[in-house]
Amino acid sequence: MRWQNQTLDADDGALPGLDRAGFARTVQTPEFDGITFHEVLCKSALNKVPDESNLPFRWTVNPMRGCSHACRYCFARGSHEYLDLDAGTDFDTQIVVKTNIAAVLRRELTRRSWHREKVALGTNTDPYQRAEGRYRLMPGIIRALTDSGTPFSLLTKGTLLHRDLPLLTLAAREVPVHIGISLALLEPELHRGLEPGTPSPRARLDLVRACSDAGFAVNIMVAPVIPYLTDGRSQLDELFGELAAAGAASAVALPLHLRGSTRGWFLGWLAEHHPALLRRYRQLYRRGAVVAPEYAGWLRERIDPLLEQHGLLPERETEPRTPPPVEPRAAPQLELFA
Repeated sequence: MRWQNQTLDADDGALPGLDRAGFARTVQTPEFDGITFHEVLCKSALNKVPDESNLPFRWTVNPMRGCSHACRYCFARGSHEYLDLDAGTDFDTQIVVKTNIAAVLRRELTRRSWHREKVALGTNTDPYQRAEGRYRLMPGIIRALTDSGTPFSLLTKGTLLHRDLPLLTLAAREVPVHIGISLALLEPELHRGLEPGTPSPRARLDLVRACSDAGFAVNIMVAPVIPYLTDGRSQLDELFGELAAAGAASAVALPLHLRGSTRGWFLGWLAEHHPALLRRYRQLYRRGAVVAPEYAGWLRERIDPLLEQHGLLPERETEPRTPPPVEPRAAPQLELFA
């Protein structure tokens, strides 16, 4: 879906580059002040991951493009430029919604060529961002995957997942289901600056607890760890302790990655709020998007003992376990994620 030679202020409100014959409409609503939704009819739902990506899945589904979470560090920002939109404010406020994605996905999953390979949700933008409350795309997606016998994983910061937890619990009785929750910091001030559109860290800890109580082995993505802002030993120790207490099964911590347009967007925020760190960041990211290897090694030496201390080291297995159909537990029970 490439938009060329047109702008978002077209007279009929249609998306640039798309046919005007009922294929898209632009929607604004008071409950989402400052956000514009562009509803489109997608032709495909399954996206194949390039083999060279070296990821543990080959297929993804992305119900939306752009994300109102507005995380300053989001690695997916550059994908909005493919739509001839900018990777900054447009990514946060111009949300493309694939309104027919569940029906298209169901059709694709019935093809003889489909081999029920694992599908990942939440790899580009969050499927449980606020717009999901309006469009309710995820229940149809979950049912389509489950009915076809397709295992799936989802990663989110969105507490809207609470709504679908009963459905996910039923799905997990039929296919392997892996729930991952992204939570990288606890400090309220940093949260407001870095992730202004996301649910609070405390709300996400409650989500971890709810998913764990439902029988899921929840993996936490402590990503990104922000150099000099969230990498203190006491900060990480407190975070991992809270995750363990909430019933998380494992955690993976990764340093900040500054790829493409994300680099300028994040460094602009850093220059405004923490200008003294700019010189150190230029040194840390002198090789490009990836942090200097000496910092990555130092961070790993700090994090691994803390993960082990709190019982959050992942097991080395190729597939996540399916949670058993159990009644909610009276108290969180720690178990290693598989």
